[in-house]
Formats: sequence, structure tokens, C-alpha cells
Amino acid sequence: MRPRLSLFTKVLLLLLLNLAVLSAALIVFFSLQFRFEPISPFFAASRGRLESVARLIADEMRTSAEAERTAILLRYSSAYRVEFLLCSNNGRRLAGADIALPDEVLRHMVDARPGPGPGRGPRSDGPPPRPEPGMDGPRPRRGPGGDAPPRGPWPAGNVAPTTPPGQPPYPIFTLETTHPTRYWAGVRLDNFAPGQHEPMHATLLAVSDSMFGHGLFFDPSPWMLVAGSVLVLSILLWLPFVRGLTVTVKQMTAATEQIAEERFIVRVNEKRHDELGRLGAAINQLAVRLAGFVGGQKRFLGDISHELNSPLARMQLALGILEERVDPAHLGYVADAQEEVRVMSQMVEELLAFAKAGMRTAELKLVSVSLLPLVRKICAREAANCEVKIELAESDVALAQPALLARALANVVRNAARYARTGGPITIAAQRRHKEITLTIADRGPGVPPESLNRLFDPFYRLEPDRARATGGTGLGLAITKTCIEACHGTVAARNLSPSGLEICITLPADDSS
Repeated sequence: MRPRLSLFTKVLLLLLLNLAVLSAALIVFFSLQFRFEPISPFFAASRGRLESVARLIADEMRTSAEAERTAILLRYSSAYRVEFLLCSNNGRRLAGADIALPDEVLRHMVDARPGPGPGRGPRSDGPPPRPEPGMDGPRPRRGPGGDAPPRGPWPAGNVAPTTPPGQPPYPIFTLETTHPTRYWAGVRLDNFAPGQHEPMHATLLAVSDSMFGHGLFFDPSPWMLVAGSVLVLSILLWLPFVRGLTVTVKQMTAATEQIAEERFIVRVNEKRHDELGRLGAAINQLAVRLAGFVGGQKRFLGDISHELNSPLARMQLALGILEERVDPAHLGYVADAQEEVRVMSQMVEELLAFAKAGMRTAELKLVSVSLLPLVRKICAREAANCEVKIELAESDVALAQPALLARALANVVRNAARYARTGGPITIAAQRRHKEITLTIADRGPGVPPESLNRLFDPFYRLEPDRARATGGTGLGLAITKTCIEACHGTVAARNLSPSGLEICITLPADDSS
């Protein structure tokens, strides 16, 4: 049988799946933003870090000679675990790591020239513009008033940010390249070369093999903290509700199973102020009503059975007298009448036993019953003409009411002997597990149809035609067995054996003192 997931597990898995989908959506959103929208507010903190690092590098290079710039960039590369290099906009390396620039990076370096607005200038997919004599990049654009960018206060040979402090942020671009996979971030700087009075446009590039740039491009820690907090809060909010819901459903399921087994004393919690509380109250009311109906039915059967005993006894006496005086030619009719009265008497006796067993559950006192001598006595009486294998030990002791247990076992052994007479031996064995002992009575007869297994212990249920009245029986034998065993706080079940046969399993409380 395929294992089934509990309702609690299903709801919890659904919650985790929901959180996983949200996390995947955030990851996809981040990936798309990184590749196509570097100025997105999603990267506000990352842009600030890149601008701050660019400003620090620019400030340090301001008073350094050109020969010292590579050492400065290597030191920052070691600190931030990314490769830094300073390049002119035509792709010439000015300082830093010796890395070949892909065409995509060169195009973005040209696109990132300053202009109106917070981001990029006009995009150009062609080759980088040819620098004018004495410059490694295009001349800077004039500002809105027509004035050229300031020439100082930095001396010749220094590097300065394109945008002075307090102005809009530096133009920044980010992209991903393949073969090998690398992630690039570029920041515009103005490079003052020796002997030049106007700055040359340059780009500070940060290169990493990680999308996050080891925290420089994007620091996932705050987002992971937020995601973890959302997960923990979701679990803390949902877990009590889901647990309360599933525990209540589990209790109601167990209660209805008990009611189906005619154990009507079970009750469920009905204090909830929702639909489950109303359902619990309905289950409790149902148990009370069914207990009344079934108890009244058994009392009625007991009363009727008791009242029928007297007229049946008088009929048997009258038929005995009639048998002595009737004409011999009519003795057959008298014998048929006697047989009918005998069957009626047996049915009334079984009805009375069934009713008494069901009504004495609460007042029974269980005692220790040794199973081996009891089984031997019953087999000698009910299966004298059958081969019986008894696989019990002296230590097999159960807690039960001796008379009810004897009646239940007698009915089961009688059925096994009647319907499996030619099918092989009857095997009676016992197995103890924890605080229970299970007694099995197995035969090698034809068994029963699978769809009839759950009805074997119903009153008046008989298999046709195999177990018709011609073979004896009223359909109450196994019903009485079930009632007697449940009165002893036990359970009884049936299953078919392979290749043939029927096994009755009786489970009773074990005597721990044995």
C-alpha cells in the first residue's frame, strides 16, 4: 500500500513550497536586474558601495605617481577579492590587473560616458571613438551652461571622480560575459595624465567570477536574513494553526473509528469556536444517540430472547408427547417440527448471548486466563474430528473474562472445523507484542470473498450458498465472538491466507505479571 502523507505534512510542505517559489522569484528578479537594470533601486546599496570604493581609489591615486597605481589597485583587489583595473575608454589598460576586455565591456565603456540624466549617454554599438591627439578618450562634454569641466584642483597625473561630491552618482554599468563567465562593474573616472590640462575619460572596472562580487556587487546577507526571518515568522504563525487543525481532525478520525466499532463512550473536544467545534459537537451527539439506539436494540433482543425461551420449551415438550402418540406414518412431520423448534431455540440462545455480551461491557472485571488449557479444552469439544496444531506456551496469559473468551474461541474453532474440514489442519498460535497478546486461528479452507471480510462479524450475515442454513448456523456466531472480545477490551479481525484459508486474529491485553 502506498504511504499517505498526513494533513499536517501536506500543509507544511505547501507552505515551504510557497516560500521556495517566492525565493526563486526573487533570485530570478535579482538575476534580471543585475544583467539589465544596474540603476534599479534594488541595487541602491550595491551602487553606493561601488561609488564609495571608486572614490577611495580616486582619492588615493590623486597623490600617487602612475607607476604606483597598479600596486594600489592590486591592494584593493586583495581586500575586496575582485580584480580592479583602470582603462581608458578605447580599451587601453592604464593600471591594475592584466585582463583582456571583451567587446561587450568595451561597448559599455563607451556607453557610460557622462551626459544628461543619472545614467548613460547615447548608446553606440560600433567601435570605440578614436581619441584626439594627446588624449586616450573622447573629450568631455560641456555642461548645460556650456562650460567645460573644471581642470583642477588635481595636479597633472592624478585621477578624479567624474562627479564631484554632492552631485548625482557616478555612471555605473554592470554586465555578464561568458567563456569564461565573469561579472563586470564599471565606474566612470576622470584621469589627469602628466602634461595634459584636461582630464581623459577613464573607467574603473571591477571583475569577479561571482555574481555577487564577494559582497561588492551585491551583498545577499541582508536578503538572506530577511528571507530567513520571513520563513521563521511564517512557521511561527502557521505552525500552531496547522497543528491545532490537524490534531483536531486526527482526534475526530480516531473517534469515528471507535464509533464504527460500537465503542460509543468516546468523546472529542468541542470547545473550538469554528466549524470543527460544531463537527465535534455533532460527533459527540451522534455517539450518544447511537449508544442509546444500540443499547436499546440489544436490550430488546435480550428481552425477546428471554421471553421466547418459555414457549419454545413448551413446544418441545408438546412435540415429544405428540411423537409418542402419533401414527407412525406421520412421524416424519413431527421430526420436521422438532428440527424447526431446535433451530429456533439455538437462534434464541445465541441472540440472548449476543445481547448479554454487549450490555455487560462496563461491569466486567478482567482476570488472568491461561490460553493453552482453555484452547485444548475447546478444541477437544468443537474440533474432535479435525487435525489441530496448537502452538501455544504455558506463559501465554491474557486478561479477559473467562466465560466470554471461551464462547468467542468456541465459535471461531467451530467455524474453522465446519468449513475447513477437508482443507488441512487448523493452526492455533499466539504472539506477544508489548502489552498485547494476539491469538490466531487459521484454517486451510476456501476462505471468503475479499469484499465480505469486513462483514463477517455483522449480525445475521451469512455467505451464500457456502454457509447456508443447510450447513447450520444463524449468522450470529462471529458477531457474538466480536462482542465478547470487545467486552474483554480486545479486538478481532479476519484475513484471507495464501493460497487458501481464513485466519481470525484475536488481540487481548496481556498479563504483565506472567
